Amino acid sequence: MPFDMNRKKGVPMYLHLTHEIKKLIQNGSWEAGKKVPTERELADKLSISRNTVSSAYKELEAEGILVSTQGRGTFVTDRDAVIRRESRKDRLLKIIDIAIEEAAELGFNIDEFLVIANQRVTYKKEMLSRLRVAFIECNKEQLDHFLKDLHLDPSVSIIPVLLDDFRNNPGEVNQFLTTTDLILTTFFHLQEVKEMVKFKGVEIIGIALDPQLETIVKIARLPQGTRLGIVCLSETFGAKVIGSLKKAGIDHLEMVVTTTRVPGELKEFIDRANAIVVSPNRHKEVTQCNTDNKQQIEFRYLPDVGSINAVKTALLELKHK
Repeated sequence: MPFDMNRKKGVPMYLHLTHEIKKLIQNGSWEAGKKVPTERELADKLSISRNTVSSAYKELEAEGILVSTQGRGTFVTDRDAVIRRESRKDRLLKIIDIAIEEAAELGFNIDEFLVIANQRVTYKKEMLSRLRVAFIECNKEQLDHFLKDLHLDPSVSIIPVLLDDFRNNPGEVNQFLTTTDLILTTFFHLQEVKEMVKFKGVEIIGIALDPQLETIVKIARLPQGTRLGIVCLSETFGAKVIGSLKKAGIDHLEMVVTTTRVPGELKEFIDRANAIVVSPNRHKEVTQCNTDNKQQIEFRYLPDVGSINAVKTALLELKHK
């Protein structure tokens, strides 16, 4: 672990350590979901006191960058995106500085640069307000969450489209989609959506998803040997859930998947499980069969930062057409 423990004079050791850990997260050495060394392990590794490591970890937990799970350890949360965002802000400031310098070389002063920049921003916002984006997803609950999680420019119109509506009324939905500038869907449904869209000229973008951290933490806290029943609509989704949990270091559970829609079979499956993970679109029927009130954890995926940035880039490119 490339820690630089030559701290600056007057800076408490624990604050210097928090800075070094943030650097590891920022450069990708410690990824979201990674289990970090125990306080004792890190203290021995760096030849510092355990209290110093404990104070640093507590500081990072307070900032939402680390999370501790009893019996499992301490993990990096997805708040590393906050740190990376600060890094991107620094890069943006450098780009602006370069633009100002180049404008000066072209004979524009700072006030003139500011006026032109404001005019350009106003133009971009007006163009964004004319854009219509369709988001196609298989269930309303997840679709509503995705619309909030995308964090696109508020002036862009985002219209939700249920996948079942598309399947049942392909002609009507295709006619509607011709009025949109961009079509979004998740990678789960990308191929199907591409096959159902019967016209050209509108880009279709697949969005990658990451599991919600709160969900991962809840599952990580389940006792050793828990039989975890995963209820979803497709084997593909179930395999993705198991893969996400293993990637997060959760390998102490017995995980089994079902896609059955038969009430009797579903209840029998739930009865054999100690805890249940359920996809959002099956929450209601699982609750009805979960007569013993076993712990029921909804498994949600959120759009990852890279996908959101790809959508924003596509929107900027559309405005030039």
